Formats: sequence, structure tokens, C-alpha cells
Amino acid sequence: MKIVKLSQSLPQPAYQPIQVQQNEAKIAGDCGISLITLMERAGAAVFSHIQSHYSSLKSLLVISGKGNNGGDGFVVAKLAAMAGIKVTVVVIANEAEIKGDALTALQLLNRTSVTLHYLHEAKPISQLITRFQGDLVVDGLFGVGFRGHLSSMHKEVIGSINGHDAPVVSIDIPSGLNADTGHCDSLVVSAQQTITFIVYKRGLLTAQAVNCVGELYLAGLGIGEDFLKNIHTSAFIQGYKNLPVFIPRKKNSHKGSIGLVLAIGGNKDMPGAIRLSAEAALRSGASLVAVACHQDIQTLVCAGRPEIMLAQIIAQQLNEHSTFLKAKVVVIGPGLGQDNWAQKLFLAVLSSTKRCVVDADALSLLSQNPIKRDDWVLTPHPGEAANLLNCSIDDIENDRFVAVKAITDKYGGICVLKGAGTLISDGKSTWINTSGNAGMASGGMGDVLSGIIAALLIQLVEPLAAVRFAVYIHGLAADIVAKNQGQRGLLASDLFPEIQRLVNLEK
Repeated sequence: MKIVKLSQSLPQPAYQPIQVQQNEAKIAGDCGISLITLMERAGAAVFSHIQSHYSSLKSLLVISGKGNNGGDGFVVAKLAAMAGIKVTVVVIANEAEIKGDALTALQLLNRTSVTLHYLHEAKPISQLITRFQGDLVVDGLFGVGFRGHLSSMHKEVIGSINGHDAPVVSIDIPSGLNADTGHCDSLVVSAQQTITFIVYKRGLLTAQAVNCVGELYLAGLGIGEDFLKNIHTSAFIQGYKNLPVFIPRKKNSHKGSIGLVLAIGGNKDMPGAIRLSAEAALRSGASLVAVACHQDIQTLVCAGRPEIMLAQIIAQQLNEHSTFLKAKVVVIGPGLGQDNWAQKLFLAVLSSTKRCVVDADALSLLSQNPIKRDDWVLTPHPGEAANLLNCSIDDIENDRFVAVKAITDKYGGICVLKGAGTLISDGKSTWINTSGNAGMASGGMGDVLSGIIAALLIQLVEPLAAVRFAVYIHGLAADIVAKNQGQRGLLASDLFPEIQRLVNLEK
């Protein structure tokens, strides 16, 4: 059974679980495969993964629920027992509750010497899990249909799994995770590896999923390719292989032909943000970068970087200023503040037709002055997204896919909803980013991203492709630095050398 690691299989479409639930039987039937055969293949894929990653395994604990995910677990247990591994199965249900293909798998398991424990037995299930002395736990409690809240009993079971010393392999999804949104209500199984089936589910790649999925693998079960051909989706996972390619610069290129980025921000006492954005634009290939900032900090903004130009811009004369007229893209927001000076500049930019990247404080001002434009890029983190949609941060994080679509519906353009598993959407399609790490939770990272986006917008024809590329190399640069130096203490400015190298790589 072919099993592929996520990083080795990109790009890939990503599906909502309901699409899989509604179509897997038909696709399997068209391929001449019964659902019980599909279950057997799923269990075999998981066991194959276990054999290749845990070759010295001697004892195994399988946690099964009453549904098909539990049936997959029964198949794993049967195959492990046949291979001479000592297997214990804990079923978080009563035996009479198991139906359909899962019951068939259970009946086959009962022909082996495997020890099974059911929910109705006197010994508490959580104690069985805690006292297990084996090498590996297989999580088959819930499948992709899980949407609701965990009962106290299920919380106790998941808590016991997470408290165990043995590594955990999850079947299809970590139990407790919403495979559609990446949200978990309370507890979720923390897996070292997750083997998902047929196609990738979009909720495995964003929000809280990044904390619990571990290494993600895909087993197509013999119907994955047919599923991809016949069932369409608007969500996609991006990796390096499906990023756009730069057109080589002509030998007679000059500063004017490539273009100027104007970065507007940097209020009193806030020089760092706009400086980071401006330098990121330079490092990403913008030929000229000018900064319009508060006069009190102009010297600080340009210190040590003479390539940054200053634009002495007054809000009332913005549309007449030569630098503004020459700029191909405007970044507005880093360090802008929200005082009278900031509001005047923001409203002046809003009243123009200049293509914009709207970030940081400008997003807060936009939430107070909502308009819709098709030619801009909005880059909110969850708090800024909540302001834009007049909701709570929890509302954003509960379903990031709905949130990013709602922002593009309301404000237009392209939205980059930052965070673990950053989402990029133009309202028609949504891309899930796979680069980046927790070391990026430091000041200035978003400012750097806004500068990269602006620079790539003037170098690539397709705006969505430019934004996708910017988000990916931003995260990849941080991954490279973190690999070499560690995540703690990672600074936004540490990314600059890698950013320059990445925009010059030939694919």
C-alpha cells in the first residue's frame, strides 16, 4: 500500500470531510472496490506505516470507537496479531453498538488471540490505557465525521492517551479534531504521525491541527487518483513545487522597468516596522523603495540602509506627490498608528486607485472605514481579522476557512489570514501554506511579509500567485534560519539573507 508523506506529495488539493463522506462509496464502486475492502486497505496502510517506522515493535494498544474509524483500528489489530505482535484493543463503545463494516472487521479480529476490552466492563477504560506497558498507541477513536463536543468520558480517554509515554499514530485524523476547520473543542489526541486516507482534508493543515497532527501521510487506498479527477475543491495545499516561476530579467532592465514600492507608516516612536517592510521589499527584488513616515523618525528609518529613499508626503497632497505617482504598489500600515496623522494618510491612500498591501494599523483603520476593492491585499492576523468582521478571535479560529472567505466577500481583493497554516484566498480559491514555524511568533514578522508581497506584486503578473509565493518564501526563510540557529530568538531581520537567496533560486 503506497503511503506518501505530505512534504513529498505537494501540491495537492484539500477537501472538506463531507465531500469524502458523500463520494467515497461511489468512487470506490466505480473502481470495483467494496467498502469493506476499503476498510481493509486503510488498516493495512496504517499497519504498513507502523512496520516501517516502528520495526522493533513488540506490543501495541489500539483505541477504537464504534464507527468506521474504529473498524480501521480492528484491521490494524488483526494484522499486528498475525505478525506476532502482542495487541490490546480498547473499544470505547459497547459491543452491541458496533455495526456494518466495522462489525465485520471486529468479527474477523475475534478469530485472533487479541484481548479486547469494552466500555461496559467494570475496569475503567482510562486505567487500561494508563497501565499499558507497550511500545505504541494507535488512535482510532473518531473519524473525519467528528463535529461535536467531547463527552467527559472521551476527554478522559484522550487525556490518558496524551499522558502515555508511548508514541501515537492516528488513523485518518487525531481524535477530537474537526477535520474540516482544524479546530478542537477542548482535548485532541496529540499524534506523532497521522495517516489520512484517499485525499487530504483541509482541517489537518491549519489552526490547532498543527499542534496535534504530527507528520502527515496520505494513503490513497486505490481510489485517491479517481477521487481527485472526479471531485472538485476550491482549497489547495501549496509547497515549493507549485509556486510561480520568475521570468528572467532582461539584460537591459533598469530601475524604472522593475518598479518602485512606497511604504507608508512609521509614526512617532515606531520606526522599526516600516523599516522592516521597506528592507524586505528591497531584498525581494523591488528596484526602488521609498518610505513615507513621520518626520520625527526619518533618520532612524534610513539608518544603515542608504538604499531606502524618503518621501516627504503630506496626506492632502498625496495624489500629486511624484513618488506616489511613480509607485507601482503601496504598503500601508506597519507602525502607522491610529492618530490623526495616521488616519489622514490612510484615508488619502483609500481614496486613490493605487494597488495596495494593507497591513497592521491600516487594517484597524479599515475596519472603521470599510470599503471594497479588488486590487489590494489584506494581511490580517486573527485579532485584526476579528476587527474586520466585527466578531471574536474565537470565531475566526473556529473556522479560518469561513473567515478568510468572509473577509474577501466584504472587502474584496486577496486576503492572507496569518497564523499556523496561513490561508491565502481571493474568494474563489483558498491556498493553505505549509512553510513557517513557531519561531515566527516575534515582532516584525508581519511587516517583513508585507514588504515581500509588495515586491513580488510588481514582478509577477498574477497577483494571487505573487501573494502565494511571498507567503511561502517568508515561512521557508524562517524555517531555514530556525534549522540552523533554532526557533527561540529568531528575529524578523534574520530572514533577509534567505529571502534574497530564495527569490533567486531556479526551479
